[in-house]
Amino acid sequence: MRAFVSVADLQGFAPAARKLGLSASAVTRLIAGLENHLGARLLQRTTRSVTLTDVGARYLERARRILGDLEEAEDSVQAERSRPSGRLVVSAPQMFGRLHVGPVMSAYLKQYPEVSAELRLSDRMVNLVDEGIDLAVRIGHLSDSSVVARAVGDMRRVVVASPGYLKARGTPQRPSDLAGHEVIQFVGTGLLSEWRFIENGREIRVPVTSRFATNSTDAAVLHAAQGGGLINVLAYQVGDQIEAGQLKIVLAKYELPPMPIHLVYPTSRLLSAKVRAFIDLVVAQTGWRFGTRQR
Repeated sequence: MRAFVSVADLQGFAPAARKLGLSASAVTRLIAGLENHLGARLLQRTTRSVTLTDVGARYLERARRILGDLEEAEDSVQAERSRPSGRLVVSAPQMFGRLHVGPVMSAYLKQYPEVSAELRLSDRMVNLVDEGIDLAVRIGHLSDSSVVARAVGDMRRVVVASPGYLKARGTPQRPSDLAGHEVIQFVGTGLLSEWRFIENGREIRVPVTSRFATNSTDAAVLHAAQGGGLINVLAYQVGDQIEAGQLKIVLAKYELPPMPIHLVYPTSRLLSAKVRAFIDLVVAQTGWRFGTRQR
């Protein structure tokens, strides 16, 4: 199975043989034996190329997961006497991953040279097992019971606008005041037709209609900083602009409670040394506390 994955990844028997420390003929025999065992052809061979068959492509996805689980099982058994090693795949939201997870990954790789790592940035909800992800950073309340979660921080959702806009249009004092303001929408996970707040101890939903909507956080925040209106975002997405005085938080006393930040990994997998070491580094070195109210 390892020989098959190597041939598929490197698109050839010779490079796979070099990677595995075997002869090309030995790799050929291994692949032939696997195909005979399965009763199906996994690879199409020509004098110039090696490509996957349809069956081979489906088998490759499962083989990767099996080999990953095997590697993690071995890592877990040897964790007490070995340093983290192998390949670590971490998933995180686009902007949060770039600003906050990337620096942790750099520190991690310096500390554990036997590990190679991949950081996948995406704002969609990824399936950890199907996509071969060891660990994911998730912001918000979890509904997936198939993962194990470690809380590592919290996150405010804030409404902000530029000082110039607030001077010209007035500062909203209550959520109902939003009806008289320009609204900017970030539509990374779908257009929100209403914003949520807490008023008099209960949650309220305020309808909003945007004049400007975009799936780019950077574009939405830039438009707000240039006086385009009010925007409802996660606190980390506007931290630099708030510190620089380009944006100001409004309606702070009506905000919902901060959301948790979790590191999650599949329940079906043993916690490997490489994953445990990454979690420990996040806990030790990061201050992912974006839930403090600024007054």
